[in-house]
Amino acid sequence: MSDNSGFSMDRLLEFGMSAAVAGQVMRNMNQTMGETMQPWPSTMRPGAPMPNAGVMPPSHLYYAALEGKQAGPFSETEIIRLVNEKKITKETLVWHQGMPAWKKAEDLPEMLRIIALAPPPLDTIA
Repeated sequence: MSDNSGFSMDRLLEFGMSAAVAGQVMRNMNQTMGETMQPWPSTMRPGAPMPNAGVMPPSHLYYAALEGKQAGPFSETEIIRLVNEKKITKETLVWHQGMPAWKKAEDLPEMLRIIALAPPPLDTIA
């Protein structure tokens, strides 16, 4: 065989060395990635609920002005129930620790989301 045929010993050796080097690079990358990737925490597994996936911050307990009187504290679940019962509306004054003053529920994004997600009254069905 001549050197120009592409099958010379130099070309075969060059190809073999390239394949060996490429294989070693891939093994090193896989090992590094395996060491870098940690198992997902149970809360981050696909399909698992996201931590603090609720609408309100978990530390917030809310007070509301119901029928002219201070009521509470209420958890997120209780707020949702009161909104569904139409006892809390966007006009209801609410407060939680850290707020300087009472505000309308519509002025707090977390409360407005709950109110917006509440189903309409049955009497609105035509």
